[in-house]
Amino acid sequence: MINNPLTRTAAVIILVILSVSPLFAQDTTADKAWKFDGTIGLNANGTGLANWTGGGKNSASGLAFMKLHLLYYKDAMAWETNLDTDFGVTWEQKKEDPWKKSSDKIKLASKFGWEFQPTWFLSVLADFESQYAVGRKMKDGYDPPISKFLAPSYTDVAVGFDWKTNVNGCNFSLYMSPLSMLVVTAYVSDAMNKALNDEHKELVPGDDNWDFRREMQMKYGTFRVVQDEAGKPVIDWRSARVEVGLGIKGSISYRYDNMTLNSTLTLFSPYQGRGYDVKQAYEKAYPGETWNIPLQYSNLNRQFGFFDANWDTTLSYQFAKVLNVTLSTNLKYINGTLIADDDGVWAERIQFKANVGIGLGYSF
Repeated sequence: MINNPLTRTAAVIILVILSVSPLFAQDTTADKAWKFDGTIGLNANGTGLANWTGGGKNSASGLAFMKLHLLYYKDAMAWETNLDTDFGVTWEQKKEDPWKKSSDKIKLASKFGWEFQPTWFLSVLADFESQYAVGRKMKDGYDPPISKFLAPSYTDVAVGFDWKTNVNGCNFSLYMSPLSMLVVTAYVSDAMNKALNDEHKELVPGDDNWDFRREMQMKYGTFRVVQDEAGKPVIDWRSARVEVGLGIKGSISYRYDNMTLNSTLTLFSPYQGRGYDVKQAYEKAYPGETWNIPLQYSNLNRQFGFFDANWDTTLSYQFAKVLNVTLSTNLKYINGTLIADDDGVWAERIQFKANVGIGLGYSF
């Protein structure tokens, strides 16, 4: 029986990929209006040592991934859907916390458009991004939770113009939306919050004021500072933040022989006015209270002209029919999300992740 939540999650995702993979062998070109392509795979590696004088530990890691693209185009109507998801775990031979999450992503995007001019579409777009399992900050002695499913999640609903073209087999798309709504959530259920709070109290005795839900709401800026009936500023704790702004999304999709390249860059800038110093607003709301929580969110730069950026790129090469080499990268810059460096200095920073894997894979 699998007791570790990370291994349970990985097992479920692998079973889903294996169960749907036979569908990929079906003829998806029977109706020429539909086009279906993508890449699925399982990557794994490990290290085994016995009396090794050079040092080291036994370890193993695995990653399951699936990238699917479905396109319908007929009679000037186009509907395009993309699913990009992966989950990876790492095991290291040690007594404390041998299992670690190495990768965790859910990205689902769907776009419907009407071609009013050649290569130009009036389109409605919806994007969703989150993760499967609880994410933790890796520390010695205790790995505190820092994220989970829907904490955060990013949902973008937009109306705009989409330009599409194909040059020598390479598909280009540029989407521009003057009316884009971004919803950021930091949702934590009562049961999950109690379980993680109890865990924290057990492993960090004396820190009874720590609350995971408040940590997430503060980190991703879903709370507001408002005035009560007496005019005193108070914190209105919420699980979601909604912004309206300008959205831009560009993508490239190219396949040559056994190589496949997919890259998408998403930009968003809110129309709201200049924000405020969240720390000062918090201290005004609770005068005399000692500020002992590292500031992880500030909306000072959440104003028009400051763009959030999210850039995903995947390059894969398939050989020997079932062997696949994959390089995937993800770069993010979110205005207002502060990240501490090794010296404990908090600032807005570029986030970057890269995965290189060799394993079983199939591109179609």
